[in-house]
Amino acid sequence: MSHLNQYAPLRFITAGSVDDGKSTLIGRLLYDSKALLSDQILSLNKSKNNGEVIDFSILTDGLEAEREQGITIDVAYRYFSTAKRKFIIADTPGHEQYTRNMVTGASTAHAAVVLIDASKLDFSQTPLQLLPQTKRHSAILKHLNCPHIIVAINKMDLLDFDEHKFNRITEAYHQLAHQVGLNKVHFIPVSALQGDNIVHRSERTPWYQGEPLLSILENLPSHANVADTPEDFHFPVQLVIRLDSDKQDDFRGYQGRIEAGKVTVGDRIRIEPSGIISTIQEIITPRGNATEASTGEQVTLRLSDDIDISRGDSFVAENSPRQSSRQLRATVCWFDQRPLNTARKYLLKHTTQTVFAKVNQVDHLLDVQTLSKSTQADTMQLNDIGELQITLQKPITATSYLQNIATGSFILIDEATYHTVAAGMILTTE
Repeated sequence: MSHLNQYAPLRFITAGSVDDGKSTLIGRLLYDSKALLSDQILSLNKSKNNGEVIDFSILTDGLEAEREQGITIDVAYRYFSTAKRKFIIADTPGHEQYTRNMVTGASTAHAAVVLIDASKLDFSQTPLQLLPQTKRHSAILKHLNCPHIIVAINKMDLLDFDEHKFNRITEAYHQLAHQVGLNKVHFIPVSALQGDNIVHRSERTPWYQGEPLLSILENLPSHANVADTPEDFHFPVQLVIRLDSDKQDDFRGYQGRIEAGKVTVGDRIRIEPSGIISTIQEIITPRGNATEASTGEQVTLRLSDDIDISRGDSFVAENSPRQSSRQLRATVCWFDQRPLNTARKYLLKHTTQTVFAKVNQVDHLLDVQTLSKSTQADTMQLNDIGELQITLQKPITATSYLQNIATGSFILIDEATYHTVAAGMILTTE
């Protein structure tokens, strides 16, 4: 019997600075785990430099601009499986200019592999200083509530697999993790180019007693931070379906995805923001009618009453504490070249609803160099991470990001250009 079903598929990202070896690590992982097709192996063999070294990055740096510049620009997704598990990998950019792409990849990840290029660090420093992008990405992963962090200290072959230098890097990252509030951190000494501790244990690190990268990934839990109880039921309406309003048996259904909890035929629910109470009469799934449905399922719900409901409204359990709010406090990563303008309105998209929003104030910005919070700022620049107070034109039914990723996240959109200018993680609602 296959063991693939013993573990749920794992989504993980790679994060780090430019040239840390993220694309090479993924290529080596795919190659050594025998997850490549014959034509991909042929391409790899053609990429050998001087007939010896394989360029593994060609498996992920798919854009012509990436290969020409030697950097990763877009988020490249790769899928592979072992005898134990299926994986979805997001190779995210290391360059500061593309931090927003890293945020996109990390927003749905169960784990992150943070690469540190050991050859770039100045070991004459006391204490040892990590690169700014390592700090930036670690702070983002904390704000995105990424459950598991694996720190792959790469290019250890260039340091002759020096255990003392490896320990100094782990000490520096432990300090960083403590400052930003990261838990559950694994450390691995690797050489992505040569394959040390990627899929198999390396004989060149006898002092490392842990598992290779693939073994750690295979055994990580991938549970999501969503509830699966009737009390936590949350269903944003995406589409209202009407077949023929002239007939007595007119069909009126509400289509969307259940973002939290579960629902059963006969359950009493509350419609937000109106507060009207009704009863679930019918649950229709792509497989037909069902008596119940739960988190992640796409369903059409019918109610026992005819109620004025539109896209963006939400169904919650009758006694749910979830209320519609017009005031948000959120952590935001700014994506746009143009700075935040607190004098203007933006569009805020949350689940299936889009409303006008105004940033009242910038509470603080995160200084990536010192990891301190600056309370003097009144705007945000490209790639800034900060905490904002936001007022909405109409209420939305939201939770904190910590409670539920889907109902606790949003994006801000420029009304004039329709560019996505920021991504936000809700801290509190009022």
